[in-house]
Amino acid sequence: MHWLSYSTPLLQGAWITVQLTVMSTLLGAVVSFTLGLGKLAGSRLLRLPSIVIIELFRGTSLLVQLFWLYFALPVLGQTIGLDLRLPPVTAGVLALGLNIGAYGAEVVRGAVQAVPKSQHEAAKALDFTPWQILWRIALPQAIPEMMPSFCNLAVQNLKDTALVSLISLGDLAFRAEQIRNYTQDSTTIYTLLLFMYFGMALVLTAIMKTLEHCVGQWRPTVRL
Repeated sequence: MHWLSYSTPLLQGAWITVQLTVMSTLLGAVVSFTLGLGKLAGSRLLRLPSIVIIELFRGTSLLVQLFWLYFALPVLGQTIGLDLRLPPVTAGVLALGLNIGAYGAEVVRGAVQAVPKSQHEAAKALDFTPWQILWRIALPQAIPEMMPSFCNLAVQNLKDTALVSLISLGDLAFRAEQIRNYTQDSTTIYTLLLFMYFGMALVLTAIMKTLEHCVGQWRPTVRL
């Protein structure tokens, strides 16, 4: 039963992982809608930066993004006379949130574009503004379609939090590696780690499925 002695530090690390997951997932949701809708904007000033950011974060490694924010950004700041050092938690949340947000942006774009064009045309015929069409016609129908993909992205984000251990943030993976280095009990430590991530993923999936069900009950009051 010596594995019980590992529970306290592992639970402390798990709490950090939960906080990282929640904060970065919320940030990712905001980034997803901002970039996804920006990519659909008629103005190039909104569309081009959105496309560049999406492709940058989808086309590069999350690990490299994390290292750049934590190690390279402060060096860049020194060259221009600014203090751009980020705490490990901030760097981790930013890297995870921007990365998942870039993938989520394509989910948002695809769901909005899937709304039948006939409804857009009918709304224009009724003299709806583009803003009204987006908020009253497109998004109420698109958001329920986004939820299964967002659920998958949230679970993937949970698993990706293990990378923050590489910048010495005391998450679950970092605590597990500390204990393993001290005890050399690799089998027990990594088995516990496996089941703890699996348990958190199950809980997160249940939460997202519940949210998906609630959103699925929401239907637009105006459909054309």
